[in-house]
Amino acid sequence: MTTSQPMQGNSTSTVLGRRLGGELMQLRAVAGLTQTHAAKALTGSTTKVAKMEGGWVPMRDPDIRALCELYGVSDPAAVGGLLELARVDRERRKAKGWWNDVPLTKTMREYVPLESAATAVKAWQVSFIPGLLQTADYVRSARRASAPGDSPDQIETFVASRVARQQRLTEGNPLSLWAVIAEAALRIPTSEPQMLREQLASLLDWSECPNVTIQVLPFGAGMMPALAGSFNVLSFAEPGAMDVAYQELPFSTTWVEGGEGAAQHVRLFEETARDALPEAESRAFIGTLSKGL
Repeated sequence: MTTSQPMQGNSTSTVLGRRLGGELMQLRAVAGLTQTHAAKALTGSTTKVAKMEGGWVPMRDPDIRALCELYGVSDPAAVGGLLELARVDRERRKAKGWWNDVPLTKTMREYVPLESAATAVKAWQVSFIPGLLQTADYVRSARRASAPGDSPDQIETFVASRVARQQRLTEGNPLSLWAVIAEAALRIPTSEPQMLREQLASLLDWSECPNVTIQVLPFGAGMMPALAGSFNVLSFAEPGAMDVAYQELPFSTTWVEGGEGAAQHVRLFEETARDALPEAESRAFIGTLSKGL
């Protein structure tokens, strides 16, 4: 878990790298071995092993196979999962995209390429429309409120970067998005009713896409644990195999990189989705709200 993107010299500890390193470190601990044992198996140094386990460097397949053999991990599915995680991490590190040319925060500079590499995202939002579904005018309005010191040019740069993320929903191998939105996020008072009408209409358009699922959690669902805060769960292979949970707070960011922590977020999301309105009822609900503005 981390609150930022750690740096060490010219190296970067990535979310997926830390997830993979943590898995290997746990396997080593279960096997009762030290970093010195691992270093000998790799014909390397303990510094190399420490960097691998800390997610500081991309990992080679031969090194992962050698460590699995040392740790007694022979299950093809387990080894394959680690190799796939390493592959995605390597691709994420070298990925070049629109995000390289815009001024993003350190957190977003890690999150956006991670989202680009993901195969699926589960988004739970208490107070706002999920970022992947926001219209330009909605982003503009929210940014003016959250960063009143930004110049018009800075705001437009932010708007362009937010809207550009939607490319993942429409490109050749589109991202699968399952969004559950609390009713409060759809009813935030605004002096811009036309902006909100257009945002709700856009949600209805997105809900018709086969890779996008949108549900509304109505006030009538009552109190529940998920109301404590919004979060996203990003997946990179088979469901649950490589999940990373992301939660952005006003002054900090939390990553939960796999394991039981990520699984808890998935269970909380699915429990919330079960209490939310089904897709068709959610579309009807959004449509009714839009007509009332």
